[in-house]
Amino acid sequence: MTHAETEPEIEITAELIRELLREQHPDLADRPLRLGARGWDNQLWRLGDDLAVRLPWATESADALLRKEHAWLPELAPGLPLPVPVPQRIGEPSGRFPRPWIVTTWVPGEPADRVPVTVTRGADPAQALAAFLTALHRPAPAEAPAGRGRGGPLAGIAEQVAEGLAAATERGLIPDPDAVRAVWEDAVAAPAWDGPPMWIHGDLHPANVLTADGTLCGVIDFGDLCAGDPACDLAAAWNLLPDGAADRCHAAYRPAPDTATLRRARGWAVHRALGGVFVGEAGDLGRPGGKPTWGPPARAALRRLAAAPQLD
Repeated sequence: MTHAETEPEIEITAELIRELLREQHPDLADRPLRLGARGWDNQLWRLGDDLAVRLPWATESADALLRKEHAWLPELAPGLPLPVPVPQRIGEPSGRFPRPWIVTTWVPGEPADRVPVTVTRGADPAQALAAFLTALHRPAPAEAPAGRGRGGPLAGIAEQVAEGLAAATERGLIPDPDAVRAVWEDAVAAPAWDGPPMWIHGDLHPANVLTADGTLCGVIDFGDLCAGDPACDLAAAWNLLPDGAADRCHAAYRPAPDTATLRRARGWAVHRALGGVFVGEAGDLGRPGGKPTWGPPARAALRRLAAAPQLD
């Protein structure tokens, strides 16, 4: 249920990044530079106040994901109501660093796994998420990238989810596993998506959504951007939003999702939350690749799903 882990071959430092910039984008090389975050696939370094450098440092698939973002996100970003990291420059492999890298805009905010979305007197986060998904979910062109299992039939991840549910139940990691299993089985039994492949983010878990003052202020990491079933993204209403907000989100989304789509969305939410539970547990135990902040929102999502009424 977690990403494959590999050891980085090259130590990424501020000095290395500055050398890469001098070689390929010298007009940016003298900007202040500091580490922003280390993710599964990439390291993110802030470049001045408004830019960031993303370099792959672990998984081999990161190279293709960066190129995909560079190719497609500048076209999609202007139509999105939340800030996203828009690629500005591409860095090609060289003798100093044998992998591609990109320069993007910097999106301020705190990841939602660290500062959760809440209900405040300001903007409703359910409305913000619905507006973002409504804008993103448009028919994708024939040449749009296919997902790595994201946005496809739930049958494609059924074995993975079954193994995850069994392991989580045995280890006592999730509340009411029977209810969660019932949600998953109902999702798998729902009619498949029969509409055109839609643009989807593909990885809307709490660490990829930014918050400020309790609501959404940005969406990051479009490495899994692809064409597919929008239910994959609609799952985020259970994974990201506080109790009681999922229904408001789906009511505001356009076109209104049918019952089959919401049933599939619940299945994707189970899949994503199980992954968060295992990553969180690894972090609690100090294992490499573990992130303890992923556990609480994942368990909360499973609790919401288990308590949700059946969809007819």
